Amino acid sequence: MSQPLDLASVNALDEAAFADAFGSVFEHFPQAAEGAWAQRPFASATALHGAMMDVVRKLDEPRQRDFLNLHPQLSARNIRAGTMTADSNAEQKSAGLDAMSAQQEAALDQLNSDYQARHGFPFIICVRHYTREGIFAAFERRIGRSTQQELDEALAQIAAITRGRLAARLAG
Repeated sequence: MSQPLDLASVNALDEAAFADAFGSVFEHFPQAAEGAWAQRPFASATALHGAMMDVVRKLDEPRQRDFLNLHPQLSARNIRAGTMTADSNAEQKSAGLDAMSAQQEAALDQLNSDYQARHGFPFIICVRHYTREGIFAAFERRIGRSTQQELDEALAQIAAITRGRLAARLAG
């Protein structure tokens, strides 16, 4: 989408145009936009985001885990390879994950592996709200928590991530 949309324009979009405009807000999950479309008209950007999050929150736990596994690991290697969505790539770069030492990259890879093995989905954090050091500290703090706590935290982090992505697509 080249131009941000105002709320009146969003509410006037047909289903296909709405899905095209907002289908990439949630990582590899256009179903969030597709499911939210029927809730129009939206009184605010917050209401639009809430409708999209409701699609995710209403998934049963196995499908929520599948959804979480659509998200990339935090990784300098993924940034260099260009294997992530443009949003994820830019977000991870904004936290300096593309400028780590070999030792930091190895430490991050180990944290990713340990977290995935313990919880069954990747570590998810709104990197725009953290420094690289803060991300490492959050990893260390969160890795030992219960999987249910981390499932809840991952959804909260996705809400923060997608609020920012949605704001970039909306005018005003």
